[in-house]
Amino acid sequence: MKKIFLAIAIMSATANFLTAQEISNNALGLRLGDNDGFGGEISYQKKLSDINRLEVDLGYRDHKHYNAFKLSGIYQWVWNIDSGFNWYAGFGAGVGSWSIDNGFDTNYNDDGIFLNADGNIGIEYNFNAPFLISLDFRPEIGLIGDYGKDTDLDLALSVRYQF
Repeated sequence: MKKIFLAIAIMSATANFLTAQEISNNALGLRLGDNDGFGGEISYQKKLSDINRLEVDLGYRDHKHYNAFKLSGIYQWVWNIDSGFNWYAGFGAGVGSWSIDNGFDTNYNDDGIFLNADGNIGIEYNFNAPFLISLDFRPEIGLIGDYGKDTDLDLALSVRYQF
């Protein structure tokens, strides 16, 4: 009985060690931050190689007199710090549209599209379960459009399911 328990413990530790060092093939979850009104985004990560992945985030904001959506794509490099603990950095772009309807002042109505250049740096932890939690910083520089035409600094917490 002791040998069976020891064998299971060794296999579990080995499997944990091997998966903790790798980027998951896919991860899907939520990225919760505050950037130009996009408080939450649906986030998807796709492994491209042993050290690279692509992250795609879709955010939508609906308010009484305001709505917008944003699609961001970030190419990331991932480096292992310790078992299950990684840091990453990358770059990409974001595109979206917005519409403002003040409701009171017809001169204030506005809409359009925008394009941002994005950077990204963060840390993440892979749990023994198929979950990933991360904290990242994403500066966004507005290139086209009035919405987000300045530099925005986005700090976000993400929780993703890995598969």
